[in-house]
Amino acid sequence: MTNLEKWIWQQKGWPEYIYDKQKLDNLESQFLLSAGEFLGSIRHINDDDRNELTVELISDEAYKTSEIEGEILDRDSLQSSIKRNFGLSTDNRKIPPAERGIAEMLTDLYLNFAEPLSHDTLFRWHEMVCSGRRDLENIGQYRTHEAPMQVVSGANYMRTVHYEAPPSKNMSEEMKRFIDWFNNTSTGGETPLPALTRASLAHLYFVLIHPFEDGNGRIGRAIAEKALSQCLERPTLIALSRTIQDERKAYFDSLERNNKRLEITLWMTYFSQTILDAQARSMELIKFLISKTRFFDQYNEVLNARQKKVIARLFKEGPSGFKGGLSAKNYNTIAKTSSSTATRDLKDLVDKGILKQTGEKKSTRYWLIQQHEYMQPMEAKHV
Repeated sequence: MTNLEKWIWQQKGWPEYIYDKQKLDNLESQFLLSAGEFLGSIRHINDDDRNELTVELISDEAYKTSEIEGEILDRDSLQSSIKRNFGLSTDNRKIPPAERGIAEMLTDLYLNFAEPLSHDTLFRWHEMVCSGRRDLENIGQYRTHEAPMQVVSGANYMRTVHYEAPPSKNMSEEMKRFIDWFNNTSTGGETPLPALTRASLAHLYFVLIHPFEDGNGRIGRAIAEKALSQCLERPTLIALSRTIQDERKAYFDSLERNNKRLEITLWMTYFSQTILDAQARSMELIKFLISKTRFFDQYNEVLNARQKKVIARLFKEGPSGFKGGLSAKNYNTIAKTSSSTATRDLKDLVDKGILKQTGEKKSTRYWLIQQHEYMQPMEAKHV
């Protein structure tokens, strides 16, 4: 068997990874610069908007990290659960186990990022991620089954093995070594590493061990965010899983390309750039919230109650706004008013330079100008 036929953990030298540090220097500098910009910007938003930002980013991360693994959760339940975890006002809906579990894990990550990584932390996270599951043998502990732990695709008769992880009997040794490495490479550790380097290594290293029966990807992405937060000494609040989900195939392809050799420069540059892209997404949301605050400071006195309600709803939809724009019918529904009043209100908003009108007759749509300025290629929402 040649080295290229062996899995990475079978290679001589495992887990001593090899990568070109110089290729990460510029990316590390960009990360720190953007992190400073993010921190400076967040100071310009009020407490309510800061809470909104925190809930929006954590709930979106919860939704997307699950979607990457093929699990579609309920967004409203996620947001409600996260608000409840932070002691914020919310409805009294019953939260399904899957939504409650992932919300609890990411809340725990946000609140306790500075704590060293431990077996107990990972076991607790695994119990949260697998909340409500009855199909797993080991929940809240490392896998113990004797069968090979494989990442596969395709039907049983023509299954493709993309990766085979170290056997279950090695989990205690492998995870002790991983946890020691993670804590030693923190800012206050014996061998500290830069933020992107540590996060990229941590995610790949953990996923290659694949210590749990299920949930490794979600926990691995949380570990990467923990690494970043510890380096910055504050929660990162970046849209990591949304950015990965947008290019999901590239993510899995990159993992597969780096599971048979210890030279992982391609992975390091790929994942570092993904983090930077996620950071930029979060920065756009900050700019949008600042735009919202400035808008109401400028226009609050010249809007009637109906207009304020509709504008607030437009801002609630985020940078992308309503899919296809705001229609007169949407206005009627949100403001609970007549068609004639809606028409007058909309014309007034256009005349004041608040809304931009496009199309004619039944195709007429309205766009919030401040919202349009910060519009990004994010998922638009239906009304």
